[in-house]
Amino acid sequence: MNAIVVTGAHGQLGRRVVALAAGRGDGTEVRAYSSADLDVTDPDAVAAVVSAGATVINCAAYTAVDAAETDEARALAVNADGPRNLARACGRVGGRLIHVSTDYVFDGTATEPYEVDADTAPKSAYGRTKLAGELAVREELPEAVVVRTAWVYDNTGKNFVTTMRRLEGERETISVVNDQIGSPTFAHDLASGLLAIETRPSVVGRTVHYTNAGQASWFELARAVFARIGADPERVRPCSSAEYVAAAPRPAYSVLSSRAWLDAGLPPSRPWSDALTAALAQSR
Repeated sequence: MNAIVVTGAHGQLGRRVVALAAGRGDGTEVRAYSSADLDVTDPDAVAAVVSAGATVINCAAYTAVDAAETDEARALAVNADGPRNLARACGRVGGRLIHVSTDYVFDGTATEPYEVDADTAPKSAYGRTKLAGELAVREELPEAVVVRTAWVYDNTGKNFVTTMRRLEGERETISVVNDQIGSPTFAHDLASGLLAIETRPSVVGRTVHYTNAGQASWFELARAVFARIGADPERVRPCSSAEYVAAAPRPAYSVLSSRAWLDAGLPPSRPWSDALTAALAQSR
């Protein structure tokens, strides 16, 4: 029987991967491990859960971008040592690894979508640790697939979209930065993309990008959320990144090219605006 091992299974992406994989009804065994169930920084624990022929989808990550600035050692352990352990375990038993990475490996100064082979130059501790994870995976298991994504949200939990919904009910107006550009990505769609890779054994040794199609600023995304929940989008006011104080620098431009994804024969993503509509409809 085929098996899918999902790490970070209680995160917004991991939950979606587990639900979609379990819902396929094709006999695949889905083994879900939260951070409480499996410490990916423990090589022995990792080796114990990776069985021969299994596909590991690594959604485990230290994602507290600002906290990582003063906790880089812990972020490095989770974001680099963890993927290395998973890749090594897969290599030992003939398993497959699909590893999720981030736009933060780039410096955010581009003016057109980043291709997969663009120069990496992370500006934050989080970005440095995620890049270290990519390099560790490539070193241990060259046939692994690395999937970079950006601006991931879901309709539950703590993320930008749910925060905007909450603030709409708490404040008359809110200010959101309008000088950071990216591609909002619904966790459900990203999970579907990861599982599309799992069903295609020919997709090996690649780095690919997956986001929902199109681009927007955080300000435009916030206004889109307001509009879709029946609130006045004019209540969202633009501001600059200079007015928003954060410990870690944010990429000004995070749009990722889908060229390598499509070249691998993987299904195209839907526009971010359509995905947002679907996410908020599920919430209702």
